[in-house]
Amino acid sequence: MMDKEEAAIQRSCFASDNNAGVHPEILASIYKVNSGHVLAYGDDPFTKTAIKQVQKEFGTDGEVFFVFNGTGANVSALATVTRPFQAIICPRTAHINVDECSSPERFIGCKLIDVDAPYGKITPAAIDPFLSSLGDEHQAQPKVVSITQATELGTVYRPEEIRILADYVHRHGMFLHMDGARLANAAAFLGCSLRDLTGDCGVDMLSFGGTKNGLMYGEAVIFFDQVLARDYRYTRKQTTQLASKMRYIAVQFERLLEHELWRENALHANRMAALLADLVRELPDLSIAYPVEANAVFVKMPKESLERLRSEFFFYITEDSGQLARWMTSFDTREEDVRRFGEAVAESLRE
Repeated sequence: MMDKEEAAIQRSCFASDNNAGVHPEILASIYKVNSGHVLAYGDDPFTKTAIKQVQKEFGTDGEVFFVFNGTGANVSALATVTRPFQAIICPRTAHINVDECSSPERFIGCKLIDVDAPYGKITPAAIDPFLSSLGDEHQAQPKVVSITQATELGTVYRPEEIRILADYVHRHGMFLHMDGARLANAAAFLGCSLRDLTGDCGVDMLSFGGTKNGLMYGEAVIFFDQVLARDYRYTRKQTTQLASKMRYIAVQFERLLEHELWRENALHANRMAALLADLVRELPDLSIAYPVEANAVFVKMPKESLERLRSEFFFYITEDSGQLARWMTSFDTREEDVRRFGEAVAESLRE
C-alpha cells in the first residue's frame, strides 16, 4: 500500500509537468556551484559559461538572459520590442492570453489580439485581417506575432510552418516571438535541434523553458538579433526578473544543454504521453481531441466518468462542458504509473 506522500504524488502526476520534481543531475549542478562568493546579477563565470552554451546550442551570437519563470520571460521579452500603442497577435489558446492573469496587458501596455488557430497553430490567414489597421492612428498597430511551441494543445509546428509565418511577419514589419515553454518536447518529437525550430526559421525572440523539462526554476530569453536586446537588461530589472544569485539559474541551463539532457528528458515525457494515448485510444465513449505530438494528451469523455476519475487523480478540465481533460507527462513519469492511470480511466468508463 502507498504511504501518504507517495499517494499524493501519484494523485497529481498527470496534472502538469510543473508538478514534477527536479532532475537529479540538475540538483547536482546547483550543489556544485554552491560554494564561495562570486559577483551577483550575472557577472559570475558560471553565467558567462552558460550563456556561451546556450548560444552554441541555438547557433547564434544573439543575446541570452536568464529569468525566473515563463510569464516573466514572455512579458519582459515582449515589452522590450513594443510600445503601448502597438498590438501582439496570438492564438486564442495562447498562454499569454488565457493563463498569465492579464500581465502582458498590464506590464506591456499593449493590446492582445487573439485569433482562431486550429489545433493551437496560428497561420498567416488568421493574421491578415488585422493588417488593415497598419498606419491607422485610430487602431492599435500590430507589431508582434506570438506563437507557442509545443502549443497549448500539445501540437507541434513544423519548421516550414514557422518559416512561412516568420517571412510573412517580417514582410509586414513585425517580429515573431516564440513561447518555448515546451520547445524541448517539440524538438524531441521532430528529431531536430533547438535551433532548427527557432533562429534558423526566423524567430526573432524566444522564451526558452527549463522548468517543465527538469529544472528547479528558470527560463532563458534569447534575442537572435542583438539590436532587439539593446534595452532588455532594463526591462528585465523593471519586471522583477533579474536574479541576484544568477549562477543557480545559469548552471541549470548549462547542464540541461550539455550532452542533450534536454532531449533525453523530453523524449521520455513524450513517450509516456504516447503510451497513455495508446492505452486509452480504443476505450468506448472516449476520444482523443488533438494529435499527441508532445507530452500532452487531451481527451473527451463523459463528464460523470471524468468526475469519478478526478476523485482519485487530479488533472485539469479545459472547457466549460466538463468533458475535455488534459493529461500531462513529465521527464520523471513512470511507465507503471501510466499503466495504472490507464486502467483507472477504463474503470471510470465502465461504472
